[in-house]
Amino acid sequence: MSSYIPLILFTVLTNAAAQLMLKRGMSGLGGFDLARDGVVGTVFRVVFNPFVFAGLCTFVISMVSHLIVLSKVQISYAYPFLSLAYVVVAAYAYFIFHEDLSPSRIAGIGFIVIGTVFIAQS
Repeated sequence: MSSYIPLILFTVLTNAAAQLMLKRGMSGLGGFDLARDGVVGTVFRVVFNPFVFAGLCTFVISMVSHLIVLSKVQISYAYPFLSLAYVVVAAYAYFIFHEDLSPSRIAGIGFIVIGTVFIAQS
């Protein structure tokens, strides 16, 4: 199973990258005005924002790699690794988006990392 860790980590990183692109895209869009744009116009405005579109495409890549992983290893081994995406996103959000990273979040991130190490060694 450990031979699939690089592919699992690729899945984690693409998942995190997709989240970050979606956040960047949605932050740039601001609020929605359904009265002005309508539902269809709003959907097109969101989906065709370059960052949102790239994030959605990256999610597809992440999902394909995750499906490959699931075809090769136990889900109880592979799935917990996805929690590492939170670690990546939280660190990026702190340094780039200047979001809060409280002591309790840092502790939670530590638990996630420790738990993932235990799972990887099982």
